[in-house]
Amino acid sequence: MTYIIAEPCVGVKDATCTDVCPVDCIHTADDADMYYIDPYECIDCGACEPVCPVSAIFYEYSVPGHWNAYIAKNYDFFK
Repeated sequence: MTYIIAEPCVGVKDATCTDVCPVDCIHTADDADMYYIDPYECIDCGACEPVCPVSAIFYEYSVPGHWNAYIAKNYDFFK
């Protein structure tokens, strides 16, 4: 499993999470409106979760139900 970035990140794109990630698995693109966690590189350390200024990062099985669509959105970004 992995960590997921959800809706609170949309439009914010604060890079604090990327600074603490030991495996550099958090990415974005110039035209993307948020950051994404690569599910194939994430080591589930959780370092990113407490530093997120908008509380947008959740363990995959803990994503609030109303943001479940962000699970697929994170995975799809890396296809």
